Amino acid sequence: MEYMFAPGFFGTKAPFFMDLMTLIVAFLPLLVYFGILFARQGHYDLHRWYQWGLFFFSLIVVGWFEYGVRVGGGFRAYVEGNHWPRLLLFAFLILHIVIAFFTLLWWSRTLIKADWNFRHRHLPGGFTLRHIRAGTLSAVGISLTALSGVWVYLMLFVF
Repeated sequence: MEYMFAPGFFGTKAPFFMDLMTLIVAFLPLLVYFGILFARQGHYDLHRWYQWGLFFFSLIVVGWFEYGVRVGGGFRAYVEGNHWPRLLLFAFLILHIVIAFFTLLWWSRTLIKADWNFRHRHLPGGFTLRHIRAGTLSAVGISLTALSGVWVYLMLFVF
């Protein structure tokens, strides 16, 4: 696992795993949008499997990231030598974690309810106005998680 802590590819002081995580998180809203396009085009099965795959991929990536943060020394190690006030960095990190946590709960709820609707009501892809609203809120939450995650990276390693 030494590769995780090799110098990153963005040219900052961040390790490789932070750069890769930031890149994945930055593109996650776009990946979610592709999944939405599948549903809009009537490819409900593809939309369903794509969203579940993206959800589990995201869980694996977050687990890998958390492992890297813990092994790398945690929050204290990454704020060492940073010019931003620690309280501000910590507050912004907490905001990011809260957004990410509730987004994860909402996204999982949206997927589970859509699957239930698909199996029990025989609606294509769980297609209901409620599902569209829940999916839209999931996409907004994912976008806010990505935005706040990139901002945490910028505060820690760029600005």
